[in-house]
Amino acid sequence: MRLGIDTGGTFTDFVFLGEGVGRVHKVASTPGNPLQAILQGVGELCPGGLDGAAVIHGTTVGTNAFLTRRGARVVLVTTQGFEDVLFIGRQTRRQLFDLAPSRPPELLPREQVVGVGERLRADGSVLVSLTSEEIARVVQAVATLKPEAVAVSLLHSYVNTEHEEKLETALGSLKVPISLSSRVLPEFREFERTSATVVNAYLGPVLARYLENWRRELPNTPLFIQQSSGGFLPARLAAAWGLTTVLSGPAGGVSGAWKLGQILGTTHLMTFDMGGTSTDVALAAGELPFTSEYVLDDYPLGLPVLDIHTVGAGGGSIAHRDRGGALRVGPQSAGADPGPVCYGRGSEVTVTDAQLYLGRILPHCFLGGRMPLEVAATHRELTRLAQDFGVAPAELALGIIRVANNHMAKALAQVSLERGYDPRDFTLVCFGGAGGLHVCEVARELGVRRVFLPAQAGVLSALGMALAGLRRDFTRTLLWHGPRLTWRTVRQVYEDLVAEGLAEMAADGLEPHTIQVTGDQQLRHLGPPHTRGAPPAPDFLQEFHARHQRLYGHHFTDRQVELVLLRLHCQAPEPPQHLPTLQPVFSATAVARPHQVKVHLPGGPAVVSVYYRPELDPSFTCTGPALITEDFATTLLLPGFQARGAAGGHLILEDHG
Repeated sequence: MRLGIDTGGTFTDFVFLGEGVGRVHKVASTPGNPLQAILQGVGELCPGGLDGAAVIHGTTVGTNAFLTRRGARVVLVTTQGFEDVLFIGRQTRRQLFDLAPSRPPELLPREQVVGVGERLRADGSVLVSLTSEEIARVVQAVATLKPEAVAVSLLHSYVNTEHEEKLETALGSLKVPISLSSRVLPEFREFERTSATVVNAYLGPVLARYLENWRRELPNTPLFIQQSSGGFLPARLAAAWGLTTVLSGPAGGVSGAWKLGQILGTTHLMTFDMGGTSTDVALAAGELPFTSEYVLDDYPLGLPVLDIHTVGAGGGSIAHRDRGGALRVGPQSAGADPGPVCYGRGSEVTVTDAQLYLGRILPHCFLGGRMPLEVAATHRELTRLAQDFGVAPAELALGIIRVANNHMAKALAQVSLERGYDPRDFTLVCFGGAGGLHVCEVARELGVRRVFLPAQAGVLSALGMALAGLRRDFTRTLLWHGPRLTWRTVRQVYEDLVAEGLAEMAADGLEPHTIQVTGDQQLRHLGPPHTRGAPPAPDFLQEFHARHQRLYGHHFTDRQVELVLLRLHCQAPEPPQHLPTLQPVFSATAVARPHQVKVHLPGGPAVVSVYYRPELDPSFTCTGPALITEDFATTLLLPGFQARGAAGGHLILEDHG
């Protein structure tokens, strides 16, 4: 038995998978104490207790601590002369032509960096020894700064870990968590390695406190934390690897969409996950998309993560008038508290309020009828905002939707058109509680003709977590070129890394023969800094040249190639792909629904048919305009779109307009 729990900015989602049983649930998030919403949902979902079910949890605790700069007080220990690496970075500017550029707040001030009198050469040999006197001085200097966590990132420690490990032993007397760069990201490039190590140290104590509360409230529950790579990690390791949880929730959604796409025989997907706070998009062209170049607020993570692009456009995104009089939507969000106006506590108009005003959300059916929406308050506040713009309320509401759709379409274009992919060649997988209301307009803007709406799309991220497997990643920096770079020498290192990875997985109680092992190599032409991937196989050099040709239109067979990194990915077996029918905890079948409603469409008002999705059979078809409602989501079917049922309760939308 498994329980997937996805804590979002507005709602917390639950998917329980047992023997032939599937239950889903959704409750309002409690941002001040995320565990409060989880305990409420678990109590309603499993009133008799979890009975040993494993919990896979996607948490925003680390992400929120990072974005709000409420992480631990970190002291960075680094080689003397390199104390400013974290602050100099790559000297790049996100807005190249901004006359007054600004940087996000630093994770730690320069005063919390301690330089160490030691030095390794690039090959790992010792240039300046680390003496016991220097170690004692560093420990005293760090202690004076009163850290909650320490990050140690010494020059070239990815080749030789001795100096970092000596410092770890000595700093252990301070009784605070210590992150070593040679463990967090044992790769070359000093800025990226230092950044990853500092972020890991910054998030560790925050996650440790959260997980300690978990153990106190649910002491006998096997707990795993969803990673940004799509797999999960035992909770006992999560605090030491906080860096891996930054994209925890969105990764579950992409992973779940990919699994359902495989079941349906579709492997060219664009994922569109619109929740209450943000929208996450990704593109899978035959395989899950991974990147090691993900940057969050100017801090590179370094680790392989699912390549997800996020924009601040969600159901709770706030509409406002900027100083120039233009309509803006987001990135600020009303979140779960106070939430949109229609939730009864907020006062700022959001995307959800605009959809309600336009008649596209049935107010008495929201959240399965458990959370009736306040129509009068929404009409009052939206009318007030419309007066500021000098337009009719319906015109403003349609404008809010257009602006939000434009943000999301641009995000999808960034992961498709800007990377050389035609979005018309992909199926758009729509999920998240708010996605169905926007997907037809977004698809039409991109020219996408086919949309896949999974069953229980409103909780798909939690489903992806319930279907995930334990995953660990391992890295070895090589920097090999010339005669040394042969498949025989590479294979030896690869086999050593496999043995190391399987031993680590065995420590978590897994049989080595059940582990799926994959790897990739990062290669480059000798000289330029950027690398490209190729699988570890006898023809890896030919494959590198072929990929270079596909990407750039040329390749250089006469130039030396350097093998920079060797990475290993160990994935535990995942649950069987056969899914039981997912039923909500509180059935909404008794909620009275009209057969027709009046809604405002882009072309004007119209009376449309209303369908309740759980009552539809696989042979169902309808043509827009229509509303398809369900317990945790609503889909607006525009004129020209046709919806048809599919096995498993899924829906396929096709644009014939």
